[in-house]
Amino acid sequence: MDFARFPRLALLCGPTPVEPLRRLSAELGVRLYVKRDDFTGIGGGGNKLRKLEFLLGEALAQGADTVITVGARQSNHARQTAAVCARAGLACELVLPRIVPREDDDYLLNGNVLLNDLFGAVVHDLPGDADVASFIVERLGKLAEERRKVYFCPVGGSSAVGALGYAACAAEIERQAHALGVEFSRVTVANGSGGTQAGLAAGFAALGKGAGFVRGYAVYSDEEVTRETTYHKTIETLALIAPEARVGQDEIEVDGRHRGAGYGLPTAEMVAAVRLMARSEGLLLDPVYSGKAFAGVLHDIRSGHFKPGESVLFVMTGGVPGLYAYRSAFEG
Repeated sequence: MDFARFPRLALLCGPTPVEPLRRLSAELGVRLYVKRDDFTGIGGGGNKLRKLEFLLGEALAQGADTVITVGARQSNHARQTAAVCARAGLACELVLPRIVPREDDDYLLNGNVLLNDLFGAVVHDLPGDADVASFIVERLGKLAEERRKVYFCPVGGSSAVGALGYAACAAEIERQAHALGVEFSRVTVANGSGGTQAGLAAGFAALGKGAGFVRGYAVYSDEEVTRETTYHKTIETLALIAPEARVGQDEIEVDGRHRGAGYGLPTAEMVAAVRLMARSEGLLLDPVYSGKAFAGVLHDIRSGHFKPGESVLFVMTGGVPGLYAYRSAFEG
C-alpha cells in the first residue's frame, strides 16, 4: 500500500504502542493486547488523529482556511478536529446537535465541550431535531460570501480519505505483531460512523488477511445499518489503495448487541468494562465507544467466541475526556 501519494499532515509522533494486558489475560484465559490509539499527543489524543492526518492534508492541499465538521455534543472527533485546526492555523467550526437526550451540566458543559472552547473553535449548538444538513449548507454559503475557503470534514472523519488513516494502521499493526512475535487471531474495535473499522478492514484485505480479520462493535447505529455503512466505506477505501482487492458484505463483522438503548446512553456492562480495565490495568476507556466495545470483547471471551490461548488485539480509540461528562453513570 502506497500512502505517499495522498496529501498528509503529520500528527502522530510514530507508531502507537501495542501492549499486553497481563492481569486480564491471566484472569480470562485469552491473550489480550491493546493498540494504544488513545496514546497520541494532540488535543487529548484518540483515533480521529489518524483520519485527520489525511483529511487535513487534503484540506491544506486545497488551500482551505476554515474547517467545518459535525458531531454530537460530546464528539471526540469534533474535539480533535478543533485541536488539529489550532495546530495547523485553520479556523474551525463545529456543528453539534444535541442528539443524546441529556440536559445535565456535566454533559452539556464539561468534557469535550470545555476543550472545544479552549481550542478556539466556533461551536454551533443545535437542538436534537435540527435539520443539520440544511444548517451546514446555509453556513457554507455564508462563509463563501466572506470569501472563506472551507473544507467540510464528514461525521467522525469517516470518508474514504479519512479511512486511509486506519488502512495505514493495519500495516502498522502487522509490523508490530511481527516484531513482538505475536500472531493475532482477531483485531477488535468500536464502530461508530464506520470509518475506523472500514480502514482496518480495507488495510487487512489489501494485506491478504481479509476484511473479516476485524470485528467491530456497533455503538452508533444498529448492527445492520452499521455493517452496510462499513461495507461501503471499506469498498471506497480499497478503491484508493488496492482496487484489485475484493470484499464481500458478509466479511464485514459487526456485533450490535452491546450498544444499549442508543448512542451515548450508558449501559451497565459498559460501566463494568470501564471499571475492570481501570482496576486491572490502570487504563481508561471512554463511555461512548471503547467502553461498550470492550464490554463486547469481554462477552465474546466469556461466551467462548474467542478461545483460550487466542491472541486478540483491542484498538483503544481514546475519548477519555468524555468520562468527565458521564460522571453520573459511575456513581454508586
